[in-house]
Amino acid sequence: MKTMSKLIVLGLATGLMLGGCATVSKEDLAAVQATAEQAAADAAEAKAMAADAQAEAADAKSRAEAAEAKAADTESKIDRMFRKSMYK
Repeated sequence: MKTMSKLIVLGLATGLMLGGCATVSKEDLAAVQATAEQAAADAAEAKAMAADAQAEAADAKSRAEAAEAKAADTESKIDRMFRKSMYK
């Protein structure tokens, strides 16, 4: 979201520079291009980090579900053992 805001502001600034000024130096355009490239790189990095976080969350969920199943199985075994001891 933050990166998109930067890109929008950058696009507006570029539009104003190109449309509002008769002379735009190559240095100004290069600076705008560099800023846009950095924003794109930041967005790609954020996307990769989000994908990694999502993968880790899915792994954690899977492990939690396995632990929950194991706990339910253990509870069932303990319950059976308790009932068996009550019959003796």
